[in-house]
Amino acid sequence: MSDDPVPDRTDDIMCATYRALCRHGYADLTMQDIADEWQKSKAALHYHYDTKRGLLLAFLDHLFDAYTDGVAAPDEVPGDAADRLRTLIDDALDPPRTAANEELRTALFEIKARAPHDEDFRDRLERFDRYLHGEVRRVVAECVDAGVFRADVDPETTATLLVTLVDGGHSRRVVLGDDEGVRAAVRAAIDDRLAGGAA
Repeated sequence: MSDDPVPDRTDDIMCATYRALCRHGYADLTMQDIADEWQKSKAALHYHYDTKRGLLLAFLDHLFDAYTDGVAAPDEVPGDAADRLRTLIDDALDPPRTAANEELRTALFEIKARAPHDEDFRDRLERFDRYLHGEVRRVVAECVDAGVFRADVDPETTATLLVTLVDGGHSRRVVLGDDEGVRAAVRAAIDDRLAGGAA
């Protein structure tokens, strides 16, 4: 996965938005900050996007494309279904730890805080959740079918549990500055609670 989450590097505005968010965060971000990173005038930026909100909604759409590319395709991971699940969760939980990624994570956390009050932001953020939930549910179902997990493991509720742990790990890293033990907790949920008693 690239350190720059914007999938199309030719899209200068999206790349400029990424850099400006990393530098300023969401709350202090202005259209002028993005224009400065773009190295064009604010008027030129407004030609494409009327408001900061509209631009950030477009940025979330671009980020979603990068996210779906960056999270490992489970079918391409060697090993059994459990290995594919562990890799999928690891990729979702722990992207490359660069300074820019950490700053972007904080900015996105600020955007998440707006979601309860802004339906469009909420809809964009829900896409990330639905995508990961669907991928995890599918691989958990494969684990059950293959006898790797117990037959009574429900893929739907298991996906909800694991995606919630991933979300909590992201929040803990932003708020507390560390996510020590989160990966081990997720592995325990997979290896002990789910696989325990499998034939």
